[in-house]
Amino acid sequence: MHAIRAAGTAAFHPAAVPPAALLLAVALLGTSTPVSAQQEAATEAAQRTLIHAGTLIDGRADAPRSQVTIVVEGNRIAAVDDGFREPAAGERLVDLSASTVLPGLIDMHVHLEGETNPNRYLETFTLDAGDLAFRATAFARRTLDAGFTTVRDLGGTGVNTALRDAVAGGWVAGPRIVSVGKSLAVTGGHADPTNGYRLDLMGEPGPLEGVVDGPVAARQGVRHQVKLGADWIKITSTGGVLSVAREGQRPQFTEEEVRAVVEAAADWGVEVAAHAHGDEGMQRAVRGGVRTIEHGTRMSDETMRLMVDHGAYYVPTITAGKSVAELAQIEGYYPAVVVPKALELGPLIQDTFGRAWRAGVPIAFGTDAGVFPHGENAREFVYMVETGYPPMDAIRAATSVNARVLRMEDRIGAIAPGLLADIIAVDGNPLEQIELLRDVRFVMKDGVIYKEGGERTGE
Repeated sequence: MHAIRAAGTAAFHPAAVPPAALLLAVALLGTSTPVSAQQEAATEAAQRTLIHAGTLIDGRADAPRSQVTIVVEGNRIAAVDDGFREPAAGERLVDLSASTVLPGLIDMHVHLEGETNPNRYLETFTLDAGDLAFRATAFARRTLDAGFTTVRDLGGTGVNTALRDAVAGGWVAGPRIVSVGKSLAVTGGHADPTNGYRLDLMGEPGPLEGVVDGPVAARQGVRHQVKLGADWIKITSTGGVLSVAREGQRPQFTEEEVRAVVEAAADWGVEVAAHAHGDEGMQRAVRGGVRTIEHGTRMSDETMRLMVDHGAYYVPTITAGKSVAELAQIEGYYPAVVVPKALELGPLIQDTFGRAWRAGVPIAFGTDAGVFPHGENAREFVYMVETGYPPMDAIRAATSVNARVLRMEDRIGAIAPGLLADIIAVDGNPLEQIELLRDVRFVMKDGVIYKEGGERTGE
């Protein structure tokens, strides 16, 4: 955070002012002092930034626009005008006339508390919450530098929710965070925090720890997470790849339990995401009313039709699938029980995604960053487009579509008047070379520039 002061004025120190003078100054502040139109205009100009966009992909339209001026006032977009408008006195100009400008990107599936490494499972016992928090600040900044100005964090220990608040409060530079807090699991299921522990350390985790069995406990689990500040709820409706458990895809929540979660969440105005690799678990989750299906590895044609009928979104996380399959080939990188699951399920997600979008399943962009290094989120665009998915659709999936899934379309996801000034830029044309999104050169979030010319600012 930087203190801002008008040029040529001294800093104000109350202790250096005689008490009588201080009282007079306070009294004068309470009176109305006429301000000239010129002074008002000068103040507004000082808060206004003009961005010359050579090409604009606004996150909503089917085609880009050329030579556009984006007017930013404070943390909002005030106007999007054709042509390059000359700045008035006091206005700042950001020249991106040789670049493609886009809305800040949104990743619907990240885990900012950690990052893959060979010691990840041991770190459960060696890292304190403070260790996780300090590392998470670095992961958050990397994510922001990559052009992702909003993310949905789909599961941690609670540090993710504290990080959300730290970013929102200006203590940490990072993306805007929508947090689920702790994922909900069944006993022994994916996200049971005691999987793999020896018996005397397992204990009996319950709703407070995110372990729920039966509809009553499922409701309790939701209420605990909302009490702890969760914005969304996540359930692990099937087994998973990286949990220290043998099963990677069988259903783990009953449909009755899913409905209990969804109903309890709805009472608080919160929606539900479902981790799912196996088909039956996906169908239970969709019928139960979840809003997003994460991974969707073994999704059948029947499940695709069900998702279309229910309006459920698919968050594919292709990058995570490819990454775990690659890392599983490194001896000792994962526990032995994880390796066969990673080798079997990881390579399937890209093909599932290709079938799903062709079947008309609504697509939301999400990566599972943390399963691979944070900041590499844009790899997902490349893998999506490799299936034949149109580049503009991939960009919209990560902007206006994700904003709609989050019910935040009135704030983010597009470059349009009234929305928050989340704006990024790349060199070249990502509609022709989607991999250019892996090298974001300019990042503005909430009207603050964090990266310019490929270099960090806003420290």
